[in-house]
Amino acid sequence: MEEQLRVLVAIGLTGLLILLRLDAGRFGTAEYDDELAPGGWRNGLRRLGWYATGIALAVAIYEIHPAPITVLHLSTGEDRVGALVLGLLFGAAGTGAAAGFAWYRYRRLRPPEYRLYPGAALNAIGTAAIDEAVFRGALLGLTLALGWPVDVAIAFQAVLYALATRLGAPGRSRAMLLMSLVVGVVAGYLTVATGGIGAGLLGHAIIRFATFVTTGHAGQVRPVGEEPEEEADERLPPEGWEVVSEGDG
Repeated sequence: MEEQLRVLVAIGLTGLLILLRLDAGRFGTAEYDDELAPGGWRNGLRRLGWYATGIALAVAIYEIHPAPITVLHLSTGEDRVGALVLGLLFGAAGTGAAAGFAWYRYRRLRPPEYRLYPGAALNAIGTAAIDEAVFRGALLGLTLALGWPVDVAIAFQAVLYALATRLGAPGRSRAMLLMSLVVGVVAGYLTVATGGIGAGLLGHAIIRFATFVTTGHAGQVRPVGEEPEEEADERLPPEGWEVVSEGDG
């Protein structure tokens, strides 16, 4: 009876984590991270509150569930070295995909200002930790414990994860939505293969930071024509034209 009650409480906490992830935009975290947003230090406190709440809920699930490692995969994995290698390979492949997308979208890499890097690194690590704990850890583990086939369970959590990022909303980049789906699927299989979320967490964090470095955004790439440099180009005369002032001959 006690074990069943602990499982039910863990399920409830998992639901709260999913709701927290859906509300990332209000906190300015995950794909909505924007260091240039007005608000000053209050924005930083709001972001830190989101990370702290997510991590606290994940720790609570670990402490309450009767089998957080064997069932929910809330560990680095059975083979830490193997998980490290797989995570680095996953991150390298994702970095190449992020660079390819940036080149396709902007015809160049679009690195942001250096002063934004520390905040972006915190956002990448914090978001990846929460995402892997809830979707590839708790959610995937709970569905597998219910007897779902591995492929179905991985697909379910990946789709739910992509919906939680809200990358499918109107005006958002479909390429970024596809990338989030691929991250969810690959991280899911890595979790099952290694018995822990370590590989997926490492690769996911690297991919998030690589996306920021190559596109200048944490994940919410603006539609074509709405980037600052694209709007500036729209105000310029056609190529080959020159603005002639009244004083010119």
